[in-house]
Amino acid sequence: MLSIRVGHVSVTGNYRDNNEDSCYLDGKQRLFIVADGMGGQSAGERASAMAVEVIPGRLEPLLNSDKPGLKNVTAAVEKAIVAANSEILLLSEEPGLRNMGTTAVLMVHVGDSFYFMGVGDSRAYELRGTKLRQLTIDHSITQALLDSGTINAEEAKTHRYRNVLYKYLGCRDGATGAAVVEVNPRPGDRFLLCSDGLNDGLSDSEIARLLRISNDPQVVAEQLVKAALDAGSRDNVTSLVILVD
Repeated sequence: MLSIRVGHVSVTGNYRDNNEDSCYLDGKQRLFIVADGMGGQSAGERASAMAVEVIPGRLEPLLNSDKPGLKNVTAAVEKAIVAANSEILLLSEEPGLRNMGTTAVLMVHVGDSFYFMGVGDSRAYELRGTKLRQLTIDHSITQALLDSGTINAEEAKTHRYRNVLYKYLGCRDGATGAAVVEVNPRPGDRFLLCSDGLNDGLSDSEIARLLRISNDPQVVAEQLVKAALDAGSRDNVTSLVILVD
């Protein structure tokens, strides 16, 4: 059985008045979630908090199973996302909470496998050796334009729609179409779940370098957040780091 160690940091940052990010760590190291709320005032906070409240409860049967495999994990995660999306849509009918929503990126640890899924533009990364791999796909207009070949990677970095999402929890189709990725972890692997306040300010090469900066996951998480703030990130920043021993 693989052993993992976890560190996490979530900060308001230098430009926001409140932290709309939420972070969830299961006490048995079976589930990890980062959610980045949106909607202004307290609406974003409510949306991200609801995501990290609803999803774990709906995944409890899955987390208590031995090794269900990709098909069963995908079905369970989709049901959990549908439930969270429905709850957030219902809450958004209340005055002051209209147009609220949240991203969500999660890692499920069942048996000897890790499973990753994201809705919105919070991300999951894998560092294996010196190779960094993004495990989730941004559901942003800029990413869609990039995928279609309309713009290139350099243009995407500064595109005016780079933070505009077409899929997130709290929109009508926010519960559909996100893929679950299975990873068979190896000793030495390092994983990162983060809100876009982190990766907006850091290049992939910088993220890879910082993920190797220490063998203490808490130090790694703190250094990633510090680097994002030092680079001028204007958002809340959340970093959740998982090291495989």
